[in-house]
Amino acid sequence: MSIDFKDRVAIVTGAGGGLGREYALELARRGAKVVVNDLGGSRDGTGHSDAALKVVEEIEAAGGTAMSNGHSVTEYDQMEEMVAKAKEKWGAVHILINNAGVLRDKTFAKMEPADFEFVLKVHLTGSAFATKACWDTFREQAYGRILMTASSTGLFGNFGQANYGAAKLGLAGLTKTLQLEGAKYNIRVNTLAPVAGTRMTEDLFPEEAFKLFDPVNVVPAALFLVSEDSPTNAIVGAGAGGYHSSWTVMNDAVWLPEGQRTVEGFAENWSKISEFSNLVAPQSGAEQSGAILKAMQKVLGAEAAPSSARG
Repeated sequence: MSIDFKDRVAIVTGAGGGLGREYALELARRGAKVVVNDLGGSRDGTGHSDAALKVVEEIEAAGGTAMSNGHSVTEYDQMEEMVAKAKEKWGAVHILINNAGVLRDKTFAKMEPADFEFVLKVHLTGSAFATKACWDTFREQAYGRILMTASSTGLFGNFGQANYGAAKLGLAGLTKTLQLEGAKYNIRVNTLAPVAGTRMTEDLFPEEAFKLFDPVNVVPAALFLVSEDSPTNAIVGAGAGGYHSSWTVMNDAVWLPEGQRTVEGFAENWSKISEFSNLVAPQSGAEQSGAILKAMQKVLGAEAAPSSARG
């Protein structure tokens, strides 16, 4: 099976280096026309560079088609303009990879509110802005593929990254709603949690590990998740040649009769409520309500049954 992106137009944010660069290069190799978006600068979001232009030069030198874009994901009007320019030049936009990001790591005790807000603005609001700028186009053409970039920090936590973790788990939540709203328009939305040696992680990995976690090893997962036959609502981890899936799961609900709905009653049932068994991965929030009603019916049904039927 060969996966190509011929006649597809893809936007990759934060594509001036690291993961975004690798995504852009491989999309172009496989036939896509690529918008290489990058504000440039350092990993804390300051400064700017001509990184996007260099990636475009690489793509064109290899026979591909690309255009650079230096707009900021934190400015919605700039995202609208980026999409408009892509459509003006190539007639459509089919794929969006939300990859732009920054780090401002500190323990929560030492973190300034501005640093918390800025990281959320770039990762979470920025991805929402870029997606919103594409959304009407995707709906009108009945085709769209969107990739959100989450992180193990968002999914599982990491010391000193409260701002980053909050933003990244927020992106997984954004995915879950957008994949529902986009389903009838053939818009598929997935979440990737990459582990890669990039400018954002260069002093976090030992040298050998940094080499092992080459961004190129994340590309197979990312491009599959924006391909025509991609799944939707997937959360995939990728790094150093290893790939896995993650899920948001819940266990069976425990329904407490009216007389037991007290703090003490909850405490007495905590071992059952927190039991790590019979896990399911809901596909929408409505399933939580359904699980509670199911548990209620199970209890009430048992109470209403004849004693002989209860054993």
